[in-house]
Amino acid sequence: MEPILEIRNMSVFFTQYERGIRRRTLPVIRDLSLSVEAGQIVAVVGASGSGKSLLAHGILGILPYNSHMEGTIRYAGETLTPGRSKKLRGKEIALIPQGVTYLDPLMKVGDQLRKGDRSEKAHSRIRRALERYGLGAETEEMYPFELSGGMARRVLIASAVAENPRLIIADEPTPGLDARAAERILGHFRELADEGAGVLFITHDLELALTVADRVAVFYAGETIEEASAEDFKEPDRLRHPFTKALWRAMPEHGFESIPGAQPYPGAVPAGCPFAGQCPDCLPECREAGEIRLREFRGGRVRCLHPHGDWEKEESV
Repeated sequence: MEPILEIRNMSVFFTQYERGIRRRTLPVIRDLSLSVEAGQIVAVVGASGSGKSLLAHGILGILPYNSHMEGTIRYAGETLTPGRSKKLRGKEIALIPQGVTYLDPLMKVGDQLRKGDRSEKAHSRIRRALERYGLGAETEEMYPFELSGGMARRVLIASAVAENPRLIIADEPTPGLDARAAERILGHFRELADEGAGVLFITHDLELALTVADRVAVFYAGETIEEASAEDFKEPDRLRHPFTKALWRAMPEHGFESIPGAQPYPGAVPAGCPFAGQCPDCLPECREAGEIRLREFRGGRVRCLHPHGDWEKEESV
């Protein structure tokens, strides 16, 4: 069966000007590949600046004007061109954005969600979507400035899922929500996936991702450095990349252990492995290597010359 979403060798570049006329091209996402199957939640986990939100915007065809994208994106087995993406946005492909400023401040919530459709069917659909996220009928008559931050975020989620999309891209959907509300929303994502939708869940919170995801793609400096099943995170020896292991150790229940250094900024990523400056196991060849490809390794995928893990025989590439 074809994945609902398949991304192969995606790279995103920005054009910037320095001192007026000097132009440079800045690689922000490099050689990214991942897939989402129907009925599956794939979490993309990474720190701020790792390229997570640009991934969402690239899929939807809404990257900034000074950017360009390379690679291929396929949706439901067919190439997702900018024209096709525009037709599917808000229908088969839904975005739950990171910022609540996506709501029109001059329009009532109900009017925004109905998108001009005044039929009773549209009214019923929107009412059910709001109720699903704990919002009463009175919410339809409210303006965005009358909503709390948590209510506004739930309105955005209700708007995204009201059309029963086949692919949901949730970009940091839970900030501003208390733990119970966040848990309830993630539970709804699980329900949507169980009903046949594919969910791409973008977050900086590994602990949150592991409560609902089937698979996890770990981002670092604009690259996918590891893909693993959620089950692999139960034991650190099952993880392959040293950064993923560091993320595991940084979780509160595993000691809250941090590593020195910081993720390099776009344009300052060194040759070889981008994690070399923070990696406790870095060897000279890691810094000197050319492009390091994402490869199959022990039931997952990893971008590392010397991946970790001793729980299974290495698979052939």
